[in-house]
Amino acid sequence: MIIDKKTRFLIVGLGLMGGSYARGLTQKGYHVDAIVNDKKSKDFALSHEIVRQCSDFVDEELIKNADVLIFALYPHTFIEWIEKNGALIKKDAVITDVTGVKGCIVEKVQSLLPEGPEFISAHPMAGREVYGVENSDERMFFGANYIVVPTEKNTENGIECCKRLAEILGFGRIVELSPKEHDDLIGFVSQLTHCIAVSLMTCYENEHLEKYTADSFRDLTRIANINEVLWSELFFLNRDSLLRQMELFESHFRKLYESLKTGDRDTMIEMMKESTARRKLFDK
Repeated sequence: MIIDKKTRFLIVGLGLMGGSYARGLTQKGYHVDAIVNDKKSKDFALSHEIVRQCSDFVDEELIKNADVLIFALYPHTFIEWIEKNGALIKKDAVITDVTGVKGCIVEKVQSLLPEGPEFISAHPMAGREVYGVENSDERMFFGANYIVVPTEKNTENGIECCKRLAEILGFGRIVELSPKEHDDLIGFVSQLTHCIAVSLMTCYENEHLEKYTADSFRDLTRIANINEVLWSELFFLNRDSLLRQMELFESHFRKLYESLKTGDRDTMIEMMKESTARRKLFDK
């Protein structure tokens, strides 16, 4: 499939991520429809012209007419939706998602689909600490990383279609990872960081830290404002990878702890030098 201005997009799930996809595609002049699970989101999307058509029920016509379907649902809801409605998707459609874990999702969804539609998974590495279509903002994608997660069942055409979608939305670096590689890396760069932020916000007894903190604490704990339903599901779905990353972090934190406890300043300085050198790469 070649994405052009005749392509019809259908976004299933119009929260922060789905709404931001819709805004970005609509502003570029593409035909975007949506299916949501509540009337409030539907009314907001239509009144702000984020989409052309929007339904708060499973509209068979919208599904059958869609060339590219983008699923912005919780992982278990995504699988359930495909189980119930996957047969409605036309044979030459391309399907993608924004799901934060892949190993337990990608092959399951591919196995549930009828012959014809191609599911090529992806993960936009962007987000905000707010929820809902009313807070959606396509600008959060500009320059962000985008991970395409193909399997042996995917075609070059499907992969290129997924990458083209990322380009249209303004993502910067576009990379490919296998489902396992994705989950291992995301366990470290995303899920572990959320674990650390949550731990920081809950380990100290004072409940009014906002009165005393500077930017360093605020920056470290920005993502502690967390959707507990979604993130607990993601943590459990990626349990093994996340536990390994937590153990890795624990060992390095223990190393820093021991250097302070024993007066080993050389080790502490080497860790700080390595940290500084690695972090500078982010600013290039």
